[in-house]
Amino acid sequence: VDVLASAADGLNVPRDLAFNPEATNQLWVVSTGDESMVVFEALGTPEQEVLKFAGPGNEHFFARPSALAFGAPGVVATIHETDERTQGPNGTPADFMGPTTFPTDLSLYNAGWASHLDMLHNSPNGMGIAWERDNVFWVFDGHHSSITRYDFAADHGMGGEDHSDAEVRRYIQGGVSRAPGVPSHMEYDHSTDTLYVADTGNNRILALDATSGTRGNPVGPNYDSITLYEMLDMGFHVPVGGQEVENMWLPSGLALHDGHIFVGDNQTGFVFAFTLDGELVDWLDTELEQGALMGLEFDSEGNLLFVDAVAELVYRVRPKLD
Repeated sequence: VDVLASAADGLNVPRDLAFNPEATNQLWVVSTGDESMVVFEALGTPEQEVLKFAGPGNEHFFARPSALAFGAPGVVATIHETDERTQGPNGTPADFMGPTTFPTDLSLYNAGWASHLDMLHNSPNGMGIAWERDNVFWVFDGHHSSITRYDFAADHGMGGEDHSDAEVRRYIQGGVSRAPGVPSHMEYDHSTDTLYVADTGNNRILALDATSGTRGNPVGPNYDSITLYEMLDMGFHVPVGGQEVENMWLPSGLALHDGHIFVGDNQTGFVFAFTLDGELVDWLDTELEQGALMGLEFDSEGNLLFVDAVAELVYRVRPKLD
């Protein structure tokens, strides 16, 4: 077990981490404490460099980030756990928040207003995010207790405001449960078009068939004057029910790797490995304190990384080979 990053590198209540697929060994970490993104170049090597980004404008466009996901080439998206006014007492309403997209070009990126490519406003208290294709991202919408699909369509460009071309669908509305302060991470399996969701408040892992469902009635609020409706008759199942797994109470971190689902429990600090059918095949006690274990990620060599939101660290676990 190695410590790769700490508060000395600028981490401030880190919640999620992901490698930029277009760069070599470049790790991005969202920090909720000061609403910042910390980027590590050449992670874990003597040449490691650290860059920190925090606005201006992060108080809205990067408010209390809970998760991130890389999308199509050149794009990264974040989701935010807040349902408060983020633009002053006379600004947007408290339930205005939603996902934001940014460029991955570090010469343009600033985690604030000037560099944001697009933002939609229908999922306050967002707890997780995953990329499907093109400019389509899925969000764990804690405010509406739903899994919501955001198709941004064409970006409005950095610092723009036109959102009218977007299409948003709400799935399983009222069927998932947010645990305040604990991200509900998500992963999209492109080989099967299945979205895996840590349904934290219900202590389970959901698998949603992203190709299923029929269009229902329009829903609100619709702040962006977009196409926004509920989906009905979608197909999903529960491969992992936490009540059947010892030491699983608040599943938060989630990663797909080597044909398995890896789940990090925020309450116990255990990481579990399941088959895609939900069979428990291995586990690890990280010995992190309650509330610390959040985002999980694998590097290109198959090592497991995770964040400790309490001690403000990024760990790497390397398999012990016989």
